[in-house]
Amino acid sequence: MWSLPASFLLLLLLLLLGQAPPSRPQSLGTMKLRLVGPGSKPEEGRLEVLHQGQWGTVCDDDFALQEATVACRQLGFEAALTWAHSAKYGPGEGPIWLDNVRCAGTESSLDQCGSNGWGVSDCSHSEDVGVVCQPQRQRGYLSERVSNALGPQGRRLEEVRLKPILASAKRRSPVTEGAVEVKYEGHWRQVCDQGWTRNNSRVVCGMLGFPSEAPVDSHYYRKVWNSKMEDPKSRLKSLTKKNSFWIHRVNCLGTEPHMANCQVQVAPAQGKLRPACPGGMHTVVSCVAGPRFRPPKAKPGHKESRAEQEMKVRLRSGAQVGEGRVEVLMNRQWGTVCDHGWNLISASVVCRQLGFGSAREALFGAQLGQALGPIHLSEVRCRGYEQTLSECPSLEGSQNGCQHENDAAVRCNIPNMGFQNQVRLAGGRSPEEGVVEVQVEVNGVQRWGAVCSDHWGLNEAMVACRQLGLGFANHAIKDTWYWQGTPGAGEVVMSGVRCSGTEMALQQCQRHGPVHCSHGTGRFSAGVSCTDSAPDLVMNAQLVQETAYLEDRPLSQLYCAHEENCLSQSADHMNWPYGHRRLLRFSSQIHNLGRADFRPKTGRHSWIWHQCHRPRL
Repeated sequence: MWSLPASFLLLLLLLLLGQAPPSRPQSLGTMKLRLVGPGSKPEEGRLEVLHQGQWGTVCDDDFALQEATVACRQLGFEAALTWAHSAKYGPGEGPIWLDNVRCAGTESSLDQCGSNGWGVSDCSHSEDVGVVCQPQRQRGYLSERVSNALGPQGRRLEEVRLKPILASAKRRSPVTEGAVEVKYEGHWRQVCDQGWTRNNSRVVCGMLGFPSEAPVDSHYYRKVWNSKMEDPKSRLKSLTKKNSFWIHRVNCLGTEPHMANCQVQVAPAQGKLRPACPGGMHTVVSCVAGPRFRPPKAKPGHKESRAEQEMKVRLRSGAQVGEGRVEVLMNRQWGTVCDHGWNLISASVVCRQLGFGSAREALFGAQLGQALGPIHLSEVRCRGYEQTLSECPSLEGSQNGCQHENDAAVRCNIPNMGFQNQVRLAGGRSPEEGVVEVQVEVNGVQRWGAVCSDHWGLNEAMVACRQLGLGFANHAIKDTWYWQGTPGAGEVVMSGVRCSGTEMALQQCQRHGPVHCSHGTGRFSAGVSCTDSAPDLVMNAQLVQETAYLEDRPLSQLYCAHEENCLSQSADHMNWPYGHRRLLRFSSQIHNLGRADFRPKTGRHSWIWHQCHRPRL
C-alpha cells in the first residue's frame, strides 16, 4: 500500500478549497511607499506602492491599524493614527498591487507582511486604502531622496554630532567645533580622520545646521590626542582598543545633503586584529554658524538677514525656523518655485543661502501652503556647489503648467541651540497645551518657573510654541487657573515679555530685569494652546490696487449713521444733509493660504462689517 507525501496532500486540499497559501511580495528591500490624494498634509493620503517602475494602490480588504502602523513607520513617521477605507483620499490609477495585506505590526516594511501576491486582487479602485500617520517623524528621519539614509552595508546613519574637546568649545551654543561622532544602534561611534577632506566637513556641517566649514588646526589636536594616548587611564585609549572607530575613509564631494550619500567604509568586525584607524585619530570638524545663530551683538530678535536682502530668497508659512515655502524676488515681485524637478540638492542650496545647513526635507505639493502672485521658477536643477538659487539652471514657472498647488517648500537643518530644553508645558489636557514654564537664571542658579501673563499675546505664544517644536499658536491664554502647574515651579520668573514673533525662544524676547507681575502668581500665569497647522488669511493687494477709485457721495446716502461716530471729526461741522463725503471705493478678496480651515470663533451674525466701523487712530 502506498501513501502520498504530506506536502502534496496539503497542496491538493488548498486547491480543492479554491485558495492559495498566503504569500509575501517578492523581496523588496528597497520597497517604496508614498501617500497621495487631496489635502496638503504629508502624514495622510492614499497609500501607493512602487513595483516594476509603476505606482499602484493597496486594497482595503483585511487592512487594519497594524498594517497602517507598518506603512507609517516605513514612511518615516512614528506610528499610525488610523486608516481609511473605500477610497477616502480618492481612487487611484493603474494597478492594484496588494490585497489582503496582513501584518503583525512589528515589521519594519510592508514587504515583510503577507498578502495575495503582486497584482493578485479582486478589488476596484473604489476600495483603495488610505492611512493617517502621526505627524511626528522618527528620530534621525531623512527623506527617501537621501538614498534612504542608508550608509555602508545598508546600515542606517541615524545622527551626527560634534563632541567638543576644548574647554572654550564646550561653553559655546551651538557647538561649532569638535570630534565627529555618528550614532548607530543607539551608540555614538567615532570617525577616523585618515583621508578626511574639507568636502567631508562641509557635508557634516550641513547636517548639523551650519552653512559652511572652517579650517581646523590639526597639529594642535594631534598634540592633544597624543597626550591623552600616553595616559594609561585615558578613556580615549580604551576606546581605540574597543574598535569605536566605526567609519573611516569617508569620501564626499561636498554637495551631498547627508553623509549617507558619501562613499564610506565601516570598521572591521569585532575580533579582527587589524585596527580600525591605524596611525590616525578622531576627526575634528569646525563649522561656521549662520548669522542668526551667532552670539548676539545687538538687540534680541530677528531682522532680515543679508541673505534675504541681497540674495532675494525667503521662506514663508513655516511654523519653525528654517522651514517654509520657497519664494524668490524677480522683477521686483515675490513669486514661488514650482515643485517640478525639486529635490534635496536644490533645497540645500536655498538653505545654505539663508544661513542654515543642508536640507532635511524637500517638500512638494504646497505642503507648507499656497502663495499668491507669479510662479517664477520651475525645473530647478542645482548641482549643490552653487552659492545662490539664481546660479542654478531653471525654467520659467509659466512654461509647463505649474499652479500654486505645486509650490515647493523646504525644511532645513538648523543648529541645536538647546532652547527646547528651556521651556515646557504643564497641566494641559494634551501635550500641545498648558501653563508655560521656563528655565532662567535666578541669583546665579537655573530655576524653573511661570511666566507672568501681563502683555502676554499671540506673538509671545507663537514664540513659545516654536520653542517647544509644536508649530503655531492657536490661543494665547492669560488666565490658567484650571491648569495645575508643576509642583515647585509656580513662582513667576519671567515678566514683561514682549516678542516680535520671529524669535526662536522666549529668552530672546525683551522682558523685565527684576520680575514685576501686577497679578501675582497662580491663576494669571501665561499659557498656550499650540497646533501643527493654522489658517493664513491674505488679502489680494493687487485686486485692491486695480479696483480702487474715489467717489463723492452725499451725506444723505451714507450707510453709516453720524451717531455711530464712524466719521472723522470734520463731519461734525458739515451742513447736514447737503454736504458730501469723498470715499475710497475698492473690491477686496481674501484667500486662506494656510494648512488648516479658517473657522472663526465669532458666529456669522457678527461678520457684518464696513469701512465706517474702522476705529479712528
